[in-house]
Amino acid sequence: MKGKNFAFVATLNKDGTSQLTPTWVDTDGKYVLVNTTLTRQKNKNVTRDPRVTIGIFDQSNPYEYVSIIGKVVKKVTGKAAADHIDMLSMKYRGEPKYHPDAPDDAKRVILMIRPTKSA
Repeated sequence: MKGKNFAFVATLNKDGTSQLTPTWVDTDGKYVLVNTTLTRQKNKNVTRDPRVTIGIFDQSNPYEYVSIIGKVVKKVTGKAAADHIDMLSMKYRGEPKYHPDAPDDAKRVILMIRPTKSA
């Protein structure tokens, strides 16, 4: 997960259908970290039901991948979340700021996901 590998994060909508989002991904060695905004559907979904499934493929060989089942066990907001999205921007785009002119309503949140099963 330290490489520029994209993840697909699946959450559950209120009606039980899945919501799938391609996203940047990170880890702190214990949790899978996904950065989003407070207003995005995946954050709304995990607030109601913390279960997620994540698929991460190796950018250099998409036939190599890992699938992770887990739960969002903590959310981090504020400066830590804003700094984290800037770090991800540097990792994935080589740009030090994600959106230097982002509006205040784009408040960031880190979803800390505890893996319970992987394959």
